[in-house]
Amino acid sequence: MGADEQVGDDERATVFVRGQVQGVGFRWWTRARALELGLAGWARNTADGRVEVAAEGPRPDIEALHALLRDEPSGAGRPGRVTSVSAPLWSEPKGETGFRER
Repeated sequence: MGADEQVGDDERATVFVRGQVQGVGFRWWTRARALELGLAGWARNTADGRVEVAAEGPRPDIEALHALLRDEPSGAGRPGRVTSVSAPLWSEPKGETGFRER
């Protein structure tokens, strides 16, 4: 393994956000917070009205994003109204780059 091929400590987590989270700028807000934390991944609407968020990076940064999704009060900058956020589903990273709204 060369110097540029070090095994990182990155992880991947997927969470599902319920509430009034589609059509209100929630994915854009999530993308902005993820980029501030240096995370890669995406946020997308699901057919059942949730937003699915997949994030890759160091576990503490993913946990910080999860806390913002879960705890940031509406009116404090987070659009929409979140009623619940699933526990993170941890998995191996897939090598995402950047953070997209899908």
